[in-house]
Amino acid sequence: MLSDIEIARNTVMRNISEVAADLGLKEDDYELYGKYKAKLSAVTAPQKGKLILVTAMTPTKQGDGKTTISIGLADGLRKIGQKSILALREPSLGPVFGMKGGATGGGYSQVVPMEDINLHFTGDFHAITSANNLLCALIDNHLQQGNILGIDPRTITFKRCLDMNDRALRNIVIGMGGRSNGVVREDHFCITVASEVMAVFCLARDIDDLEKSLGDITIGQTYDKRPVKARDLKAQGAMTVLLKEAFRPNLVQTLEGTPAVIHGGPFANIAHGCNSVRATDTALRLADYVVTEAGFGSDLGAEKFLDIKCRKGGFAPDCAVLVATIKAMKLHGNGDMKSGFANVKKHYDNLHERFGLNVVVDLNRFSNDTEEEVALFRQLCAGNDMPCAVSTGFVDGGKGCIELAEKVVKEMEKESEMKYLYDLTDPIEEKIKKIARKCYGADGVIFSASAAGKLASLAPEYTNYPVCIAKTQYSFSDDPKLLNVPVGFNINVRDIEVKSGSGFIVAYLGDIITMPGLPKVPNAEAIRLVDGETAGLF
Repeated sequence: MLSDIEIARNTVMRNISEVAADLGLKEDDYELYGKYKAKLSAVTAPQKGKLILVTAMTPTKQGDGKTTISIGLADGLRKIGQKSILALREPSLGPVFGMKGGATGGGYSQVVPMEDINLHFTGDFHAITSANNLLCALIDNHLQQGNILGIDPRTITFKRCLDMNDRALRNIVIGMGGRSNGVVREDHFCITVASEVMAVFCLARDIDDLEKSLGDITIGQTYDKRPVKARDLKAQGAMTVLLKEAFRPNLVQTLEGTPAVIHGGPFANIAHGCNSVRATDTALRLADYVVTEAGFGSDLGAEKFLDIKCRKGGFAPDCAVLVATIKAMKLHGNGDMKSGFANVKKHYDNLHERFGLNVVVDLNRFSNDTEEEVALFRQLCAGNDMPCAVSTGFVDGGKGCIELAEKVVKEMEKESEMKYLYDLTDPIEEKIKKIARKCYGADGVIFSASAAGKLASLAPEYTNYPVCIAKTQYSFSDDPKLLNVPVGFNINVRDIEVKSGSGFIVAYLGDIITMPGLPKVPNAEAIRLVDGETAGLF
């Protein structure tokens, strides 16, 4: 069988101008980045699309094909005569050169040009990195030039960032080498997708909202414990200039020519896990069905999509697709697929009962899945009144997702009303407890002394913020070893951090980190140029 990159290279892509024309866009509505990529201007047409959220059960370490299914579903909707479009996140270079790989789908359900999208794309992440690190440079320059604001260097929480897995940069000391080289202090790096600038970028409604939110970022405190914002350093204007072009969503296509808007990319385990509000809003104005994706399992990506992004963007999914695999069910059932189905049921109940969504459970079928296993999946879904489909998008593209497309369209005929897990007026501590109990199934929440202290000292202006929980993707709990549907556990909140620019509170569980490291054998070792073409990319 051909590799992903071979399949992508063998595809005859449509000129992106043709794809744009199919969406009703004129030449002035976009700017070309070569033949197959374009940056979109603001679309002023009214929203007309129905929104489909693709999420998943608790994943295996190899992932379970959520992006592949999202792409296949968008193609499948076109196969049954519906006007569809994708709204996805951009890949981070960290996973590309690390372990997980890219984020452009796989097999015959891919977005293209896959090499460009996985490697630099249109430079959005570099712009976000530059804007982030400009603010860091301004902070340290302010300290060097007399520190008129009276910033206490020990309280600086805003981190430098890099779009690469580099554990050596997690904790560093800067300003060494003499007085002319700056003020000596402890500093830290996070990966770009976990930076607050990424979160602000993805939640901003327009360029004015982007500039205001960048100015709202808290970078630390003064010696008399007053918060210092980016606007106090007059940083937000220059940061916005660096992000101006990046803020325009990117238009590409699937292997089958379905339009795809790809923009922004926060991770779901350490950030809020959704593409940009701007991109989703744009997609809803351009097509009748919009397929979007939230990272990892529904307890991470979907919960944040619904409780954070939907509040900010004014969205509400008309249907959710819950991706499952036999491999993952067996993992959670310790080899027994039927026992592991409990994990699927818990995610379904969260989406259907807790959030009030119409849901279709989709089996992403792999080549080694047996007919008996597929039949058992359908039987288990039917026995629990869960609408289901079986997809083979990896092998068959849109044709392999026709059943899923038909089931989704049918499910959207039913009435639904999305609900949130908590009210914004709830105290922050109560919001965390509601997520833990309702979504994870925890008995309770244990706050460290540090986290409890920070909660107690939160300024009143932050109490109406939503909560972004940073935790492992491999369990409903904060312990990656607790598989399936654990019971009798508490979650442990290690730290609390205010993200005043992006407008949410981050609760860190367990030993979650915001700068991943490379594995023992990173993907980077296999990537090289052969006769001018990239090899080893997947």
